Amino acid sequence: MDSTIVLILLQDGVLNGAIYALLGLALVLVFLVTRVIFIPQGEFVAFGALTLAFIINGKVPGTVTLLLGAGIVVFILEVLQSIRSGHWAGIVKTAAWTLAIPIAIYFAVPHIVDGKWPLWANMLVSLAIVLPMGPMVYRLAYQPVAEASVLVLLIVSVAVHFALTGLALVFFGAEGWRTPALISGQVNMGVVTWSAQTFLVLGTCITLIISLWLFFGKTLYGRALRATAVNRRGARLVGISTSMSGKLTFTLAAGIGALSGMLIAPVTTIYYDTGFLIGLKGFVAAIFGGIISYPVAAIGAIFVGILEAFSSFWASAYKEVIVFTLIIPVLLWRSFGMQHTDDED
Repeated sequence: MDSTIVLILLQDGVLNGAIYALLGLALVLVFLVTRVIFIPQGEFVAFGALTLAFIINGKVPGTVTLLLGAGIVVFILEVLQSIRSGHWAGIVKTAAWTLAIPIAIYFAVPHIVDGKWPLWANMLVSLAIVLPMGPMVYRLAYQPVAEASVLVLLIVSVAVHFALTGLALVFFGAEGWRTPALISGQVNMGVVTWSAQTFLVLGTCITLIISLWLFFGKTLYGRALRATAVNRRGARLVGISTSMSGKLTFTLAAGIGALSGMLIAPVTTIYYDTGFLIGLKGFVAAIFGGIISYPVAAIGAIFVGILEAFSSFWASAYKEVIVFTLIIPVLLWRSFGMQHTDDED
């Protein structure tokens, strides 16, 4: 192995690490606010990439139908809850994001998949399709058991993962898809040529991290999420809705996952179940930070990406084993410096 090969592997590792950093960021965010270890995060990666691939190839993605069906079920549940409680104040807002938006998307998308729209516009349409699925998943699967233990929430996450994977197979099929490069061109840096796509991924990752930092530090909703993350009971006592916090958090997670899928679709063939492995590697990155630290999770993600790149060179058949085995020493290391605390604490 010479220096050129090392630099090429570093490029691949940094590219993959940036994606894992985004997913690790979403996993940390979801866990801090809702105590959910969000295993289905990878499914949103696949949904975002495959939805974009279908639109580019002139096909109506199955996520359009899935969004409408999920929206109808969520609206029925909200109506039943309003009947039981006698409070109808938020039913119009609920109808807007569970019925109006999915219906508008359902009838608009067939007129959009004509292949004449630019790539960035198709990406926005794909985000609009996948984004509302985040709060819908929270309302259907997690909100009814929001106060359960972390173990129960983890079991629910496993069930949601299998459900979304099965739905992805139904709506997208077993065929793999790729999308055109979001940006073309190359940048020469010494003996190695870096693709413009790599810099786009890195720039998107940095921009998103900065945007989330500003969101949590400068906006009312961001501070509400921070308060919920610090103390759920205290947040409820001061009037912060934990269900609102959960829906907003899952919306952000769905957006991050879908965007990550669109960024890697030009360089990796995406199948209906590809997101699971990618999400697990993001989970390994989140473990580095104990699922509570964004900076450490980002550093861990870059390390995971580089380790995966070099493992694929030295022992490609065992690269997944090497990456996931990394969880064991990290958990041991973190267990020595952490004390047991109750869920609410």
